[in-house]
Amino acid sequence: MTIPVTEAESVILAALWRHGPLSFASLIEAVRAEQAWGDATIKTLLGRLMRKGAVRSERDDGRQRYHAAIERRDYLAGEVDALVARLFDGRREGLRAFLADD
Repeated sequence: MTIPVTEAESVILAALWRHGPLSFASLIEAVRAEQAWGDATIKTLLGRLMRKGAVRSERDDGRQRYHAAIERRDYLAGEVDALVARLFDGRREGLRAFLADD
């Protein structure tokens, strides 16, 4: 089962994949290196990802740390499958042919 992730939510996941488990302050810093978002926006996106089960939190040395609960490869596979379904009638060979011609 693939967890649906929006483009904005993927920025949060990308920071976690890149840096590993992060405190909220470190996550904000990592995300702001990519996007000029405020704390409230990042907190909202993080909350959505946690409700979906894509991010989990754990207490470590008295600090809350956030972890990606889905692997980047699984996320990418889901995105490619959605693209193939939408643009190539679900046929991966259609995507391969397109890429080979490009």
